[in-house]
Amino acid sequence: MRYQFQSEQGNIAFKPQYFTDAIKILILVNIVVFFFRYIAQSQIDLAQIFGLSSGNIWPMIWQPGTYMFVHGDFFHIFMNMFVLWMFGSEMESIWGRSEFLRYYFTTGIGSGLIWLLFNMGNPYAVLIGASGAIYGVLLAYGLMFPNRKVLIYFLFPVKVKYFVIFLGGMAFISSMGASGSNISHLTHLSGMVIGFIYLKSSWTWSRLKLFFNSKVAEIKYNKTEKTEKRRMNMQQNIDRLLDKIREVGYDGLTDDEKDELFTRSRHLGKDLDKD
Repeated sequence: MRYQFQSEQGNIAFKPQYFTDAIKILILVNIVVFFFRYIAQSQIDLAQIFGLSSGNIWPMIWQPGTYMFVHGDFFHIFMNMFVLWMFGSEMESIWGRSEFLRYYFTTGIGSGLIWLLFNMGNPYAVLIGASGAIYGVLLAYGLMFPNRKVLIYFLFPVKVKYFVIFLGGMAFISSMGASGSNISHLTHLSGMVIGFIYLKSSWTWSRLKLFFNSKVAEIKYNKTEKTEKRRMNMQQNIDRLLDKIREVGYDGLTDDEKDELFTRSRHLGKDLDKD
């Protein structure tokens, strides 16, 4: 399919002004890997090394992150990169490079792992292509701009939200059937589901980071409070023993009190040295 964006009003076509940083890097890496695989196909098949397969994911544990950069043929990589550029460039402009890459790899790796879970009994199946992450980007765009229009084949205007629902429905129906196609509809559906959970969940990365930092700060505070309380207790006991020494002399202390004074003084001195 060929796509063309329109504005919310449906008059001005949306055209990404340039390749954003993350989009540029992702497309470049995909193209380089594609050509290298094509050149080296007589010596080595990169899909067997970087593609995702239950048959050799161990010890090749990098596969969930690398299968997205391997494609089968020119049409496969062209469509994926074209859709990534057309839909992803504006998402990166809004989110920023770091957040876009985080979302892209979360949906891509996550959809790959779900596919792997359903194909553990088929060691000969190999998953390649960025479609899981691409469908995640489509889902994000549909949620961000639901009323924008896409011209399918430059003829049929369809709102993005209906277009995304249609793609999701087709992926769901196809994933439930035993199709002979080599297209992984399960990966497409998984990318959209993971993207939806990621975007709708209150546990966003920023909140997770804030939660983690607050817990670390709380642990440090509790540790400091506990140390300070222990130090105060030791100091009180030492003061009590020193008062007794002033009254009856050191020899007036019992053996247990002398040991306690020595032990607590030593520990208190170590704590002071640390400060």
